[in-house]
Amino acid sequence: QVQLVESGGGLVQAGGSLRLSCAASGSIFRINVMSWYRQAPGKQRELVARSTSGGSTNYADSVKGRFTISRDTAKNAVYLQMNSLKPEDTAVYYCYYGAALRDYWGQGTQVTVSS
Repeated sequence: QVQLVESGGGLVQAGGSLRLSCAASGSIFRINVMSWYRQAPGKQRELVARSTSGGSTNYADSVKGRFTISRDTAKNAVYLQMNSLKPEDTAVYYCYYGAALRDYWGQGTQVTVSS
């Protein structure tokens, strides 16, 4: 089992920044994927950014150039630096951990961007 604890959400004005953190604990595999997803009201959950233990990263087109995903392997943590936030970034953001054909999700953290 893997437990994920997220933090860092909140309310920010358009153009502002937030940094989300997610710490994983439990049965951590060396080879894994850690990602951030988001779900806005009435919409499907979507991938925001993805980071593999091999060092590759991927971003949704809507956040490229504004968001940066990073990880601290020693802490089993993944971060999402969000800059130039827009009202359309408002959503619940979920941390994801995948390894050994298993998926784990955090409880979600609300990000609200006011115009």
